[in-house]
Amino acid sequence: MHHHAHSTPQAGADSQRIAWAFWLNFVFTIIEFIGGWLTNSVAIMADAVHDLGDSLSIGLAWYLSKLGHKSATDKYSYGFKRLSLLGAMINGFILVVGSVWILSEAIPRLMQPEMPVTEGMMGMAVLGIIVNGFAAYKLHGGHSMNEKVLNWHLLEDALGWVAVLVVAIVLHFVHWPILDPILSILFTLFILSNVLRYVIQTMTLFLQGVPDDEEKQAISQALLALPHVEELHHLHFWSLDGEQHVLTAHLVINCSIDNERLRGLKPWVSTAHAPG
Repeated sequence: MHHHAHSTPQAGADSQRIAWAFWLNFVFTIIEFIGGWLTNSVAIMADAVHDLGDSLSIGLAWYLSKLGHKSATDKYSYGFKRLSLLGAMINGFILVVGSVWILSEAIPRLMQPEMPVTEGMMGMAVLGIIVNGFAAYKLHGGHSMNEKVLNWHLLEDALGWVAVLVVAIVLHFVHWPILDPILSILFTLFILSNVLRYVIQTMTLFLQGVPDDEEKQAISQALLALPHVEELHHLHFWSLDGEQHVLTAHLVINCSIDNERLRGLKPWVSTAHAPG
């Protein structure tokens, strides 16, 4: 006997949230390039290149998320939900690489700090906080691994602009250029630690690891407590995309049972425990 459990989130909601994040980030990237050119700020131009990479990765996540909502086929009987995990993995690795790149740029500046253009930094920082903060807010309500990774992706940008704003205000009055690399390093390390956790979790789900050990134990106990169930074998519990889980199990019953009683037992199994 097999039991399959699926959660049923609103279809397409994650794609809509990711679409918001993509367009906000893409438009802001264009504004950054223009702003960097008008203010002659190399720092803003460098961040524009970084955000261009963000836009590409978010666009990829949006595309994979939309594909993930396609109906199941005979060949792909579970559907395409795991494409969302693939998008989360790709974006996670991009963010890790980007964070390492930021550290490689910021650490040398501890030895040779450079004085930035503070007026242009403050204006772009305020706009950056608003745009990236709103985009992160739009993804905050999501539950898929794809949305969680992208949320940290955008949160990194928003916190980065907070650092830029603070540094710009301080440097506007005090000549302490070393503050720029120090704050960049601290924010990057904070974001990197959280993203690595999500990358490891996503990799576990992608390799069909158990999404929740306690949940699996609770399901096992609930199935063994059903009437006429004597043994439980081959219980497999994995996740399609971090939200929708699948369970298969082989139950051994301790009595002869006809088709009518078997049909009566199956509802017990299907409602015994549904992982969320």
